[in-house]
Amino acid sequence: MEPTISVRALSKQYGRATVLDRVDTEIGPGVTGLLGPNGAGKTTLLRCLATTLAPDSGRIRVLGLDPATAAQRTEIRRRLGYLPQDPGHYPHFTAFELVDYVAILKEHTDRRARHREVRRVLAEVDLADRSRTKVRKLSGGMRQRLALAQALLGEPELLILDEPTVGLDPEQRMRFRALVSRLGESRTVLLSTHQTEDVAALCERVVVVNRGRVVFEGTPRQIAEQAAGQVWLSEEAPGAAARMFWRTADGRYRTLGDPPRHAVPADPTVEDGYLLLLGEPSEVAA
Repeated sequence: MEPTISVRALSKQYGRATVLDRVDTEIGPGVTGLLGPNGAGKTTLLRCLATTLAPDSGRIRVLGLDPATAAQRTEIRRRLGYLPQDPGHYPHFTAFELVDYVAILKEHTDRRARHREVRRVLAEVDLADRSRTKVRKLSGGMRQRLALAQALLGEPELLILDEPTVGLDPEQRMRFRALVSRLGESRTVLLSTHQTEDVAALCERVVVVNRGRVVFEGTPRQIAEQAAGQVWLSEEAPGAAARMFWRTADGRYRTLGDPPRHAVPADPTVEDGYLLLLGEPSEVAA
């Protein structure tokens, strides 16, 4: 079975800076998380996959189509839902008017059917009661959900979501997880996030990008296993030589790497494996 997304030797530069360095990956049905520090190349990769940015070299196939060809690029866009990192909004539109406008751009030409679809996606993101509210009066979290509603128009076969939980409170994040989990049962969802707990809760696969390269692909359990035998809890603070540690809510210290004195082993998490994959503390801080 052909994957939904296939990437081979994908490269992209901005000036002298290499943002993507011969990236290879495949994404299939279900929910896949894209993790990486700021500047790792995640957004550039998603923009290439969403056909809003052309790579310098390499090969992409999305839904079996080649975005380098104009006709096939248009067909990909018809079957794609994309939430960019910084979605633009028309502040004087109402929520309904904005989603309706995007629906027109996405070739929903029958007015009655289009309005029914607009109401459906607004309800999906819990904005049905805000449909007549001006966008400028919506909170940041509501605007993020409004952008997600636009991506859901037409029930696309592929959803690409760049930092979709930014600005969402804990209840909204829980509802987002429920929605994406359901969507992933029947289509491909690729989401970029800094929230390792979202990856652990939602994703069947994880792709970790660092410095423009894929450094890990696997399941959340497999990324946690990268830290097996390297996670410790201690009552005393580790010495200055420890690379990564922090004080937990119960007053103990959690250390990644070599064990401090009198430490006991702890079960590794997705976050632990992710931090160890990134390596240097400066990268972790990013």
